[in-house]
Amino acid sequence: MNRYLFIDRDGVINRDRPSYITCWEEFEFLPGSLEALARLTTAGFSIIIITNQSAIGRKMMPPAELERIFAGMRRSVEAKGGYILDIFHCPHLPGDECDCRKPGTGLIRKASGKYAINPAETGFIGDSAKDILCARAAGCAFAVLVESGSHTAEAKTELIAQGIWPDHVAKDLAAAANWIISNQTR
Repeated sequence: MNRYLFIDRDGVINRDRPSYITCWEEFEFLPGSLEALARLTTAGFSIIIITNQSAIGRKMMPPAELERIFAGMRRSVEAKGGYILDIFHCPHLPGDECDCRKPGTGLIRKASGKYAINPAETGFIGDSAKDILCARAAGCAFAVLVESGSHTAEAKTELIAQGIWPDHVAKDLAAAANWIISNQTR
């Protein structure tokens, strides 16, 4: 049985920027994230990135530059012993009302269709309320909120207001990986 894991990008794998990441040169891995992805890969998880990338819709970068960023991510992860199976992104603006922008579940449905994934057997790691809400709406097996992004306080406030909470709160992706490996690989 193949085990999958959905992971958000900005604030989880790399440092988030309020002005958006618009080129590979602005991309900065968070401490321990490359090693965490390698540990998850070694533990048998197929990693799929699920990310909103409205910088495309805002015309702040062309789609080719986003693909360059994704290629750089993959190379760096593989150099540390990890592997990203696929990356699904939403290029739309928040007001576009698409179903692929998190907390919508369109990207999870697309990934699930492509790889015959059962979300009920798949976890999600994110740093924002929209990540946790997406995981819950898609019926994911578990949701982990990491505190390494810039949205932690507002995420907790929004989730409490909605009566929704993640299965685990971790300091960062490394701590989330430790929790997942110790709890989901038995």
